[in-house]
Amino acid sequence: MSVQRRINSFRYAFRGLADLLRSQVNARIHLAISVGVLLAGFWLGLSRLEWIAIVGCMALVLALEAVNTALEYLTDLVSPGQHPLAGKAKDVAAAAVLVAAFGAAVVGLIIFLPKLYALG
Repeated sequence: MSVQRRINSFRYAFRGLADLLRSQVNARIHLAISVGVLLAGFWLGLSRLEWIAIVGCMALVLALEAVNTALEYLTDLVSPGQHPLAGKAKDVAAAAVLVAAFGAAVVGLIIFLPKLYALG
């Protein structure tokens, strides 16, 4: 693959990320929470393994939010009218984000609660 094609692939990915953050309120919420978690992690001095878990969870949630958005765009393209299967596809994709966000919250509680308890 040529260097220019490789550069373009990154350009398209960043354009997609910008669209995600511009058009999806939930993606902005996830990003804001991620920034708060990062700040709390620095304040509480997370270990290397804790950082791996936290960053992995944040990346997974944001990545699934992007996949959910892509699926919504594609579903709207191929099924502009209301169709039960189109609705199910969107619902299941949103459920994937919800499951990841719930899992990330549990990981966050497991890591942060003992540290916060030790401060008090």
